[in-house]
Amino acid sequence: MTADRTTGRLLVSTPQLDDGLFHRSVILMLQHDDNGAHGVVLNKPLGAEVDSVLPGWGEHISAPQTLFQGGPVQLDSALGLVMVSSDEDLPPGSQRLFGSVAIIDLDTPPLLVMPEVGGLRIFAGYAGWSSGQLESEIARGSWMVLDSLPGDLLTADPDRLWEQVLLRQGDELAFVAYYPSDPELN
Repeated sequence: MTADRTTGRLLVSTPQLDDGLFHRSVILMLQHDDNGAHGVVLNKPLGAEVDSVLPGWGEHISAPQTLFQGGPVQLDSALGLVMVSSDEDLPPGSQRLFGSVAIIDLDTPPLLVMPEVGGLRIFAGYAGWSSGQLESEIARGSWMVLDSLPGDLLTADPDRLWEQVLLRQGDELAFVAYYPSDPELN
């Protein structure tokens, strides 16, 4: 797999990856090149009030209105992602990553950004891999690389995203969605 093939795609954990944050996780890959890879976990809401960390942004968050744990790296930093129109100018303080996904500078006043975007999600931290690390994990069978849909970033039902992504694949991957969370209970 060439390094750039995961940018803009989803990493979906396989059932064998059953530890902590990455158990049944869906990661939107923001960047992947020869130096490593970065993404955010889309389905791990923290239940924390955004305004307690970033005053003024809470009322603009897409449902569910909470901070999400983007990954285990730099949990003391926040990353804002928005959906933008692919054919219009970007709002102030934003930079397109791919397709309709852009990153925003959270120091930009929300009222300058929000009228121009289709939704916002804020993540505490991110998931990161050093050069070659992600490729090794994919080869070991820890991750499936699947196409993303525009609605994945701002899903209103993050708790079901893992199974929804698998079910829409059809064939054998749809069966993985029914794999028990705890195989001992099977």
